[in-house]
Amino acid sequence: MKQLPGPQGLYHPSNEHDSCGVAFVVDMKGRASRDIVEKAITALVNLEHRGAAGSEPNTGDGAGILIQIPDRFFREVVDFPLPAAGAYATGMAFLPQAAADADAAAEGFDKIAEAEGLKVFGWRTVATDDSSLGTLARDAMPTFRQVFIGSEDGSLTGLELERRAYVVRKRAEHELGDSGSGDDGPGRESVYFASLSSTTFVYKGMLTTPQLEGFYLDLQDERVESALGLVHSRFSTNTFPSWPLAHPFRRVAHNGEINTVNGNENWMRAREALIDTDVFGGRENLQKIFPVVTKGASDTARFDEVLELLHLGGRSLPHAVLMMIPEAWERHETMKPEHRAFYQYHSSLMEPWDGPASVCFTDGTVIGAVLDRNGLRPSRLWITEDGLVVMASEVGVLPIDPATVVRKVRLQPGRMFLVDTAQGRIIDDVEIKDELAAEHPYQEWIDAGVTHMDDLPDRPYTYMSHERVVLRQQMFGFTNEEVNLLVKPMAATGAEALGSMGTDTPIAVLSARSRMLYDYFQQMFAQVTNPPLDAIREEIVTSLGGTIVPEHDLLHPTAESCEQIFLPQPILHNDDLSKLIHVNDDGDFPNFRSVIVRGLYPVEEGGEGLRKALELVRSQVSEAIAGGARIIVLSDRESNETYAPIPSLLLTS
Repeated sequence: MKQLPGPQGLYHPSNEHDSCGVAFVVDMKGRASRDIVEKAITALVNLEHRGAAGSEPNTGDGAGILIQIPDRFFREVVDFPLPAAGAYATGMAFLPQAAADADAAAEGFDKIAEAEGLKVFGWRTVATDDSSLGTLARDAMPTFRQVFIGSEDGSLTGLELERRAYVVRKRAEHELGDSGSGDDGPGRESVYFASLSSTTFVYKGMLTTPQLEGFYLDLQDERVESALGLVHSRFSTNTFPSWPLAHPFRRVAHNGEINTVNGNENWMRAREALIDTDVFGGRENLQKIFPVVTKGASDTARFDEVLELLHLGGRSLPHAVLMMIPEAWERHETMKPEHRAFYQYHSSLMEPWDGPASVCFTDGTVIGAVLDRNGLRPSRLWITEDGLVVMASEVGVLPIDPATVVRKVRLQPGRMFLVDTAQGRIIDDVEIKDELAAEHPYQEWIDAGVTHMDDLPDRPYTYMSHERVVLRQQMFGFTNEEVNLLVKPMAATGAEALGSMGTDTPIAVLSARSRMLYDYFQQMFAQVTNPPLDAIREEIVTSLGGTIVPEHDLLHPTAESCEQIFLPQPILHNDDLSKLIHVNDDGDFPNFRSVIVRGLYPVEEGGEGLRKALELVRSQVSEAIAGGARIIVLSDRESNETYAPIPSLLLTS
């Protein structure tokens, strides 16, 4: 579709997920050839059943391929000189459909590149053939042009050029208006880049897998060669397809869904205030790349954007991937202690991007795949005697002679498979993690910084009388049914009450009774073929633990980054809460100073009183943080007949 529909009825465009087919083909020795490109396209076509089409069979949900930059081909098809390979960045831009708008967008990009100290060597019109496309795909189709940028003297190369191109791309997406082919997500920009890199190039679109090669005429040219090819066939399970949302993105292609993505995005937005680095050309450039995550983008697009920041910020690509999709380390009894320390430390920096996922990633030199901690998406690998490596969502994507296969691998939960074409070998999962775990003394930092709840000194706390408990139960909307049928069995047996009659209670928004604020909200669960998980039945791969106390700069890991308090579960007993409230009473934990902020409002003032109370809470919390508080306790403990509690959901938000 050219544009997603806006919110209407029970539909909202933010509730978007997809499930797809993914594969990569790579020559382990890094030998670029036409054969690798053709094998990757063949694998993509054989994943057609993994993708989907709309009511028109020739309008696909999305298909694409990522390859290394075919330098010889590009030099021969442009009419302007290019610097040496690796000294220029190039990418395909999706521009507005109208020629005048496309020209204006390209001119705006040129000005941004010049302002960032880069030269635009030239633009090239990407040759396409839309005869096989359906009406919907053709109506939504943007203008395709390829740009080449670099330094005037060709001195910028490698990661430095990648970073400068990244700043230019982010500025273009943020500053050049909203006349692109998307809406409320990637592609709404007047310039959307499928990629802009000195190492990789992406061809993708709102296509079926057999259409990709026929649509982009470049892919039919024998001069287009690569040592690797990453392909993807998109199935928009409950989404609307669009040109920009096709995979691969700049670093990844992904089968599955990331269930925690909205929370991940919110945390990432908050962390931007803590990032302090000059690797993107000066600290003043940070505001040019923020927000890192595109609002309304798909889960994979948002994952890719954060992975890109971590990689360009200084971490290796495998390091960044393992930060975002960590192994189930909490209860892994046979895991190496140094690996556990690596994961535990990074859990202080960033929460997992969790969900059933098989993620393939590449920077043009290394290419690999990682599976989620539960292993809920299949991935199969084959290695042949001549150094060909094939990974796919399923077997049979390429006709490979079984006699040439020297190894078959099933990607395992939490494990990483990595091919380094520069070294010409497969790097074992244990070797990857050994090397990463040895970068810093993570265990020493954890021992010195992390304080467990059990290690905090005991503090006195007040027991509530039975009468006070009953009054609070009434105040918080408990019914006799809930107390006797739900709470009482849990208190008596330590297990959740079981029943078989279901529930005929209407949802809150349709109820004729006054309902608690919490009843109007539901937890978001997986949307696609995922079994239910809980911390009892799947204790090996789930964890209820977490940390509190502020985080530090995501791009600069230090010992101070893990100076936090570890909570084994989110439900606190009264004695645990008292420990946190009085954590620094003895002056032993100056970095953990806590402040209580009351969340109450006068009943007689009604809604206006609630509004004033919320503003007061905000100002009190800001003052407390400015005064050095690192733990804020939002409390409704003093609620009574005169002062009602602000619902904790509203109070926290």
